[in-house]
Amino acid sequence: MRAVRLEAVGNIGLREVPKPAPGPEDVLVKIEACGVCGTDRHLFHGEFPCTPPVTLGHEFCGTVEAVGAAVSGIAVGDRVTGDPNIACGRCAHCHAGRVNLCSNLRAIGIHRDGGFADYVLMPQRQAFRLPAGLKPTHGAFCEPLACCLHGVDLAAIRPGASVVVLGGGVIGLLVVQLAKLAGAATIILSTRQASRRALAEELGATATIDPSAGDPIAAVAGANGLAPGGADVVLECAGVRDTVEQSMRMARAGGTVVIVGVMPQGMKVEIEPFDLLFRELKVLGSFLNPFTHGRAAQLIASGAIEIDKLISKQVSLEEAPQVIANPPAPGEVKVLVVPGRG
Repeated sequence: MRAVRLEAVGNIGLREVPKPAPGPEDVLVKIEACGVCGTDRHLFHGEFPCTPPVTLGHEFCGTVEAVGAAVSGIAVGDRVTGDPNIACGRCAHCHAGRVNLCSNLRAIGIHRDGGFADYVLMPQRQAFRLPAGLKPTHGAFCEPLACCLHGVDLAAIRPGASVVVLGGGVIGLLVVQLAKLAGAATIILSTRQASRRALAEELGATATIDPSAGDPIAAVAGANGLAPGGADVVLECAGVRDTVEQSMRMARAGGTVVIVGVMPQGMKVEIEPFDLLFRELKVLGSFLNPFTHGRAAQLIASGAIEIDKLISKQVSLEEAPQVIANPPAPGEVKVLVVPGRG
């Protein structure tokens, strides 16, 4: 079969590899769509830990082609999405219900072969069924939506709350929709790209700002009806130094900041501990998708989340290495790799 392999940092290409066979508790899935994530680009550049050589791709949807002898509840022909994060179930974090912090965490598409391929093999417990009629391109959004759900859960957005979302990529645009579903009265998205600002307003943002047009902190506080103290909740979804630093200055006293975006490993930001103390800010990191993948699949299946407007383009496996090795094109939100193309 074909697979997009990260051989080493900066070395990626399409290869012919053996088609895997399921063990007793495994399912073999024929990939129909797999999303390109910012993490894939971090992996290519060596900015996020992984174990190459490995087939990338952790946002996948497909149809079950074969199952192991001990598998039950999932059958050949079922459409499924896969939770890529495999916890050991034995360590102290797993016993405490913090499976995303598992000491032995292994992720499909990072530590073991993933979904930029014709087929992917995964344990049955990582598979979640989807309606047969659901578009596979929609099913590929379950993993990023699951990560967003964890961030929004941590933010504890209450009906009537004010929310600022920093970053207009796919994560920011999904968070805007989740904040709306949570009942936020004010949702402000900040991004430099005009097309993403327009899309955010279509998806539920009550206002948007261009951080390059002036002081974004003043714009959030003054131009959009918030008190000078800032927002109840700020979700950083860009994973860059400027927005992480801005996030803590955009929250009101007693507010909550959730860091959802992934910054390159080793990058530092400046904070003022006195400010965090004096305004008693709650600053949280949101890592992965503990127990949220099933909810994401249900939300996607329900149609409550707009997906089609987030898909910038679909590419073949042959085109995928070039997409991963280069930064997103202007205005790009989500690129999907579809093995059946080409």
